[in-house]
Amino acid sequence: MFKSRFVVPLVLSLLLVACGSLIPSGQQNAEISQWKGGAYTLDPDHASLIFSINHLGFSSYIGRFNRLDSSLDFDPENPEKARLSARVMIDSLDVNNSAFAEDLKGPSWFNAKEFPSAYFESTEIKLTGDKQASMIGNLTLKGVTKPVTFDVSFNGGADNFLTGKYTLGFEARGIIKRSEFGVTFLVPAISDEVELKISTEFLKVSS
Repeated sequence: MFKSRFVVPLVLSLLLVACGSLIPSGQQNAEISQWKGGAYTLDPDHASLIFSINHLGFSSYIGRFNRLDSSLDFDPENPEKARLSARVMIDSLDVNNSAFAEDLKGPSWFNAKEFPSAYFESTEIKLTGDKQASMIGNLTLKGVTKPVTFDVSFNGGADNFLTGKYTLGFEARGIIKRSEFGVTFLVPAISDEVELKISTEFLKVSS
């Protein structure tokens, strides 16, 4: 008993140290110009799209979409020329309540049967800091296409010891008005504005 209390934490600590050494210190936080350019594809196991909406003034209601697909063309010398396309499968909506999720997928809300996917295509990127940018693009949701803007943070790029592939990490935040996309049910009791938070990792495609 005495040995196990100390040996197990020691082994776990050594494993964590070893894993940390597999990514050179500071590499993932290097300047954007040092990252690898080319074509990237989304790592679906390390991607999330979370939405937050004010519920009757009482709370922020949180949900997410579990299935995403995206591709990225990235030029570290000209990051403002990066181009991103993404698809969100509406049927993957998850609010930790299966019955309510089915309501949200229905015709009063997302109408997933008629519009199974949402799409985003970037059209312009404006650098706002060393590792920050404003990404403008067209979002198509429920058959309606509107321009939207996301504030993007470049988290870094490095060889990923878990996948064996070079990886870029990003986070993005934005606000849309759901009524502009035809999702008008219960506005304004349930807020029109929806906050989106996206966290992604992209894996470099072998050339």
